[in-house]
Amino acid sequence: MVTKIGSVGLWGLDGYKVEIETDSRPAQDPVIDIVGLPDTAIKEAKDRIISAVSNCGYRIPSANIIMNLAPADVKKEGTVFDLPMLLGILSSTGQIPAPDENTAFFGELSLSGEIRRGRGVLAAVIAAKELGFKAIFVPEKNASEGAVVEGIDVFAAKDVLSVIDHIEGKRLLSPEKSSIAELMKNAGDDTNDFAYIVGQQTAKRASEIAAAGGHNILFIGPPGSGKSMIAKSLPSILPDMTFDEIIETSKIYSIAGKLTEKEPLCVKRPFVRSTQNVSIPGLTGGGATPAPGLISLANNGVLFLDEVAEFSQKTLETLRQPLEDNIITVNRVKKSLVFPSSFMLVCAMNPCPCGYYGHPTVPCKCKEAQIEKYLSRISGPLLDRIDLQVALPPVTVSDISERKTLAESSAEIKKRVDAARKRQTERIGKYGFTCNAKLSPKAIRETCVLSPAATAALNRIMEKTSVSMRSYDKIIKIAQTIADLAASDIILPEHIAEASYFRTLDKKYKK
Repeated sequence: MVTKIGSVGLWGLDGYKVEIETDSRPAQDPVIDIVGLPDTAIKEAKDRIISAVSNCGYRIPSANIIMNLAPADVKKEGTVFDLPMLLGILSSTGQIPAPDENTAFFGELSLSGEIRRGRGVLAAVIAAKELGFKAIFVPEKNASEGAVVEGIDVFAAKDVLSVIDHIEGKRLLSPEKSSIAELMKNAGDDTNDFAYIVGQQTAKRASEIAAAGGHNILFIGPPGSGKSMIAKSLPSILPDMTFDEIIETSKIYSIAGKLTEKEPLCVKRPFVRSTQNVSIPGLTGGGATPAPGLISLANNGVLFLDEVAEFSQKTLETLRQPLEDNIITVNRVKKSLVFPSSFMLVCAMNPCPCGYYGHPTVPCKCKEAQIEKYLSRISGPLLDRIDLQVALPPVTVSDISERKTLAESSAEIKKRVDAARKRQTERIGKYGFTCNAKLSPKAIRETCVLSPAATAALNRIMEKTSVSMRSYDKIIKIAQTIADLAASDIILPEHIAEASYFRTLDKKYKK
């Protein structure tokens, strides 16, 4: 008897339909063969299935059982086909009725028949809906992440027996329900707040501009000047995530196995920190079964590169494509994977190898050639893609002791950021852009209106400096963000002046 059980396979963030065809024929001894390009984990599933079947009170009869994972020309990976394969065996041998063909099953088995927590459930549920399934069974511990998808019934499968009872109509399960609004309401407050940052008004202003326009930013300052603290506080002033952003980012975290029962979705903008010893696959994604890297985990949030000058040149150059295209491509022999990677790049570095160039009390031990070599580790093309470059002075003891009250809070700054983003949406939404930093050259020319005086100021900057055409556009985009924060309909000379200040940080420090 041949039965067919529906499931979903994943390749990156994309899903495809997998049909488990099971044929059972009498034989002297039980034999199970799995075909359809299974990987090692799937081949080992028959041992897990045999144990689970026995521990659930069923049996593997003396039969030659062949399971085909169709389509047979696509390599299948992972353990998520355990549950549908077990159901295929039991239904093909007449021990349970065949499940509804409009229902998909997704989950790994334990030897006792429990269904283990897995990764990729949100992506699988979305794919199942798009493939036309009306319902899907997923591991109970992943059910809350899949239940936010509307238009498909998501059932929490605790173990094999509960699934079989539902199929047989003995004890019907109810579809899980989950609300993104409720998850956002229960999300914890940000632990990092601009209110606790001492001094650094210029850096705070640059951070506000960066958040308002989605601009990349570089902080240069000595140890202890607050670079990391400001970077970690940036998500607290970014606009709230939209529904589409929550789903997109959560799919990435689901595939990476980073969602939890307590936090089944990414409802707050991610902050991803990378150290200089990160590998290129760790940053961009990859592996035998391609998984998203730090670049994609920072999607719709912040990617923070601490001590960026210590990163290898090759590693830093891998950032250029995702910064330009907002995607990262992982190439494989037969098929390439594309992960979204729309993030704010935030970098921090010391002004010199010892970290104390320009410090008022600690002498710098570096030679001029060492400083120049250190700063040149960030290539010109990559630096061109970092919109704002801001120097942080050291924080003195008097700055700390003289502080009587908290500084302006992140909540207050966020109000201005939200208002600026709203102006941007109204102006550039029809072009398909979400913030000024993403504007194309064509959109810049059509949406950014400079006053005659601002145009003259920008031309003078071009005459006196050797900025690239990309930098020219960056100045306009930053100035537009400053104008949005000021609720100005046109870009004025003062907006150009402030924007150019953050673009002309001299990389050559003279002792």
